[in-house]
Amino acid sequence: MHSKALIHAERAVPRYTSYPTAPHFSQEVGPSRHASWLAALPEDASLSLYLHVPFCSSLCFYCGCTTKATRRVEPVIAYAERLEREIVLTAARTGRKTVTHIAWGGGTPSLLGPELIERLHARIADAFDLGRLTEHAIELDPRETTPEMVAALARIGVTRASLGVQDFSAHVQAAIGRVQSFGTVEDVVSLLRRAGIASVNLDLMYGLPRQTTRDVRRTAALAALLRPDRLALFGYAHVPWVRPNQKRIDEADLPGPAERLDQAEEAREALVGLGYVAVGLDHFARPDDAMARAASAGRLKRNFQGYTVDQADALIGLGASSISRFPFGYSQNAPDAASYKRAIDAGDFATVRGIAFTDEDIRRGALIERLMCDLAVDLAPEGLDDVWPRLTPLQHDGLLTIEGRRIAMTPLGRPFVRLAAAAIDARLHQGHARHSAAV
Repeated sequence: MHSKALIHAERAVPRYTSYPTAPHFSQEVGPSRHASWLAALPEDASLSLYLHVPFCSSLCFYCGCTTKATRRVEPVIAYAERLEREIVLTAARTGRKTVTHIAWGGGTPSLLGPELIERLHARIADAFDLGRLTEHAIELDPRETTPEMVAALARIGVTRASLGVQDFSAHVQAAIGRVQSFGTVEDVVSLLRRAGIASVNLDLMYGLPRQTTRDVRRTAALAALLRPDRLALFGYAHVPWVRPNQKRIDEADLPGPAERLDQAEEAREALVGLGYVAVGLDHFARPDDAMARAASAGRLKRNFQGYTVDQADALIGLGASSISRFPFGYSQNAPDAASYKRAIDAGDFATVRGIAFTDEDIRRGALIERLMCDLAVDLAPEGLDDVWPRLTPLQHDGLLTIEGRRIAMTPLGRPFVRLAAAAIDARLHQGHARHSAAV
């Protein structure tokens, strides 16, 4: 890796799955604003639904998700009942809108069990029009995925499953508190495909404790043997001040910036060499996959779930901590299940914070999204004078090119695209938010 690039690797910047980013949300957006935004959606607006299940049977040390460990079924049942109520409450404001995408995330959504997940899907089908549903996705923990659950997922029409792999090396798995063999993942992939759930994603990570470049390359090669349609390669974000479970990771075991960069590059080269197309910052897809086609056509999108082909007019987050994106702004539910439950029991939305877009937010957000998706963007011919001084050091160090008002990441600079996005971010230095390393 170029020595000048290393200077930038440890800079802390957002992941830019939204703009403005979550640290700039405030309590100015609450339940009444969320309700009014739902009601203000045009009659023909399409929706994407995200259902968050904040429970796992145990917490992995590296996890940065909003979730908690439980082995009791009662909290999960109680939570599902509130999700049902929130679905009904939402539909009462939106009317019977068309839903084009459904995604279940967590946590571990399969902890709902077959009966509850079918019941929740039935409630969605009653409340919304699913006649134009193009994708129905769920995140799965291979260690928790049973034949009974896979059969239920097939019955409710799930079309895509994302499996958490992270790394196949035993010593890395021990260091992150998530032990699962290649055979376990392979068995679940086979189960899904036999049930007709043909589209499979695998999530991999680099920058994990005790992980080496050789581990990352080996994991990429093993993952490709399972013939997934898509793979995501995430850099581990060590933020123990936000996620206390990460305090179980010894920082001395974490690879340094140069090693992280090597790991990301080795995995990218391995996956591209195996026939996958690099998409955006950290995704890979088969050339005939919808994500690869969208990236090629400039139609790729980015939201809180990462890169997506979702073209819905609004994303509605359901459940604790979920974030909704409207044409008017973002709104976020209470992050903990208890506060979420109290709000829903009171017959109201659980919104606790958010942000209403300004015209400038919309403008800069669109530029950041295109840069994150296309790795290049034409900046508007007027204004944005604050951007250029922040881009010049990246140009000087060979991470991007500037031609007129068009910027493009170089092959060397691809892992640093978040730094270029940060140059467009007018809000980055407002407040005292702490972020993860750029690479």
